[in-house]
Amino acid sequence: MNAIELFFSTIQTGNHENIKLQIQTNPELVNMSDARGFTPLIFSTYFNQQDIAKTLINNGAEVNAKDASGNTALIGVSFKGNIDIVNLLIKNGADINAQNNQGSTALIFATQYDKKDVVSLLLNHKANKNLKDNIGKTALDYAREKNFSELVDILS
Repeated sequence: MNAIELFFSTIQTGNHENIKLQIQTNPELVNMSDARGFTPLIFSTYFNQQDIAKTLINNGAEVNAKDASGNTALIGVSFKGNIDIVNLLIKNGADINAQNNQGSTALIFATQYDKKDVVSLLLNHKANKNLKDNIGKTALDYAREKNFSELVDILS
């Protein structure tokens, strides 16, 4: 197992102290990516490792880095609904309106997975609800399509 594979494995297990040691030994790990283009920050947020995400950010992790699909950490975590990590990313400069390779935004992902708290938070931070994905749909279009009436109200 090489250094980046070990780092990602440690992130997944949530061993925060080991992560700090690995960063001290090899600071470049913070912004390296794996074969799928995941950065440690994207990976940590996907596995709800908030303390590790904070440590990565505090050590220079690029908050708006994208994986091979064009997803940022904010886009990736928005469908999971972890409001604390969404707040952490926004507070640290996440591009709220970033679009992935399919044109989806964090707001579109949060809407598709019926994450009302995330949708409200993103809108409170000026997410552009008029952005369309590559097939021409907005977050509101997805809310209507899936009959998420509360989200239709929030997004209208």
